[in-house]
Amino acid sequence: MKFGPVPIDQAEGAVLAHATTAGERRFRKAHRLSADDVSALKAAGINEVVAAVLAADDLGEDAAAEKIAASMSHRNIEAKPAATGRVNLHAETAGVFTVDAAMINAINAVDPTITIATLAQHAPVEKDQMVATVKIIPFAVAAALVDRVAKICAGGEIFAVNAYQPVRVGVIQTVLPGVKPSVLDKTLRVTEARLARSGGRLTAERRTPHEIAPVAEAAASLARDNDIVVIFGASAMSDFADVVPAAIERAGGAVIRAGMPVDPGNLLVLGTLDGKRVIGAPGCARSPKENGFDWVLDRLIAGLDVTAGDIAGMGVGGLLMEIPTRPQPREPLPARSELKVDIVLLAAGRSSRMGGPNKLLALFDGKPLVRRAAERALGSRAANTIVVTGHQHERVRATLSGLDVTLADNPDFADGLSSSLKAGIARVAADAAGAMIVLGDMPGVSSADLDRLIDAFRKSGGRSVVRAAHDGRRGNPVLLPRSLFPAIAHLEGDTGARHLVEAEGLDVVDVEIGEGAAVDVDTREALEGAGGVLQD
Repeated sequence: MKFGPVPIDQAEGAVLAHATTAGERRFRKAHRLSADDVSALKAAGINEVVAAVLAADDLGEDAAAEKIAASMSHRNIEAKPAATGRVNLHAETAGVFTVDAAMINAINAVDPTITIATLAQHAPVEKDQMVATVKIIPFAVAAALVDRVAKICAGGEIFAVNAYQPVRVGVIQTVLPGVKPSVLDKTLRVTEARLARSGGRLTAERRTPHEIAPVAEAAASLARDNDIVVIFGASAMSDFADVVPAAIERAGGAVIRAGMPVDPGNLLVLGTLDGKRVIGAPGCARSPKENGFDWVLDRLIAGLDVTAGDIAGMGVGGLLMEIPTRPQPREPLPARSELKVDIVLLAAGRSSRMGGPNKLLALFDGKPLVRRAAERALGSRAANTIVVTGHQHERVRATLSGLDVTLADNPDFADGLSSSLKAGIARVAADAAGAMIVLGDMPGVSSADLDRLIDAFRKSGGRSVVRAAHDGRRGNPVLLPRSLFPAIAHLEGDTGARHLVEAEGLDVVDVEIGEGAAVDVDTREALEGAGGVLQD
């Protein structure tokens, strides 16, 4: 294939590199020119085009991608029709994805013109989810290269979706004095939901003392009628001879592996009993957040074996997102009295309901609203104040002139609230235990109100969400612990802190601060009713 400028008299059969207009006709990129097309281009005064000219032994991009996809051996995967040199492959069922990495690497090493990308090894997938894509980079590729790739594909199964099986699961929960029944009930609900997403079914539960003999007896009983037994210990495993691994052996089973290089999930135990798998669940498995327990459980439900070597190989990629509610976080927080809090003041919005004027520049007692909010933030016990700007950022920044604030510009402010949250959190100090999200359009929130929220956060040990309230109803500001910062990176669109509070399952402390928690000024009527005067 040759690529570059082509005289129009020689362009029949060439593939356009760029969209081209000839009079009222428009030829899209990658269009193969016919004799009529060439005549139309000539008539429009076009003397040459940038195009690809295929050699006799070349395959067009779609034909090459389709040939490669057709040469692959896979299970529970459907190849979609080729388009723009790409064939996407989708899961025909929910399950766990497996891939021959050596085969993928060999294909990608043939020539840069041919690429294939897949999901990660053992990734959980849903039905119809894309799992791989074949992409031809140029408009055509030598047929000999495609044949080399097809020969590699003939070497065996390249990838598969291992379908989830309708396995039966029995659960044991051990009990110690002080363990609340509500915790055990919640664990059961979380486990049922975890099984439902991957096709498993919880058939029975046993609650026993946290002792070897009763756990062994319950495990032997449940193994007779179930495919998998899961044991939730009231106390985490602290030794390889502790209750859960010892109970598996007492029941006549064997421990395959105790401990795994995945965090959260380090304290998982995997064993066998009467040909069935037994999992000693780590404490983090009581949370619905992803942890090492999911990695093992999903594979077993998909019919895949999990060996001691498999678990030993999970360390790369095994540092997962922290679970905020776990009793022992990876890194200790400073003493309560020393917990630092930064304020993120959101001032990037477009004031769309104002019909033109920027509400943040409206005057309250002769002072622009955004400056008033920033001064109150600076007057609190927060360590730093970060102001996120976007719409009319130059005017807003000028209004804040002389204040000791950190300015964070959000060029993507039109994408929604989540983009401003991300921009602000990115500037929070590394030693801050939390960030208070303050809306720039709430004139009734005082420095004292902000301090009340900070005090409540420190009393909670820096682990709870602290939320302003009025008459028992939630409001703003909201103070988020650092454990939630990673989740903010995954927010999209006009989604804010409230979504995180509801989704993450953290303890929430509501602090009554009065009417100011509920008063924002989204409309002209609300702003004027709160004593503001709009400026053009």
